[in-house]
Amino acid sequence: MSTKRWISAALAATAAAVTLVMTPVIAHHASGPFYDPDKRIEIEGTVKRFVFKNPHAFLFVDVADAGGATVEWQIELGAPVGLQRTGWTPETLPMGMVVKVSGQASRAEGSTGICCVRMTRQDGSPVLSGGRVEEAVQPPR
Repeated sequence: MSTKRWISAALAATAAAVTLVMTPVIAHHASGPFYDPDKRIEIEGTVKRFVFKNPHAFLFVDVADAGGATVEWQIELGAPVGLQRTGWTPETLPMGMVVKVSGQASRAEGSTGICCVRMTRQDGSPVLSGGRVEEAVQPPR
């Protein structure tokens, strides 16, 4: 094989590798356009369903509003593969479980969505045994 062919093959392989690595990075989005980081809200409700599918897991929770009516809230969680790495499974949040959620409210007017959440059981304990409720304090740099 000539030197030109080796160089062409190497360049083609490099381009293919860069494309494969960069596509997921480019395809992912930030939560800022959809959820307001300056508007944190807290809710407590009963798990209606837990959808553990790509690209993000979603939790649907029934919450009583100020008038006593039940309102369904949609909670956007991380990718299932990331959740699995920390011990989550599709059975982690069974229907009927009461959870407390604190997170960023959806920017969409009239919607009941939350992202970037901290979640606990009704008594304030972690959803997963051994899980943290608060973020660990980072050491000074």
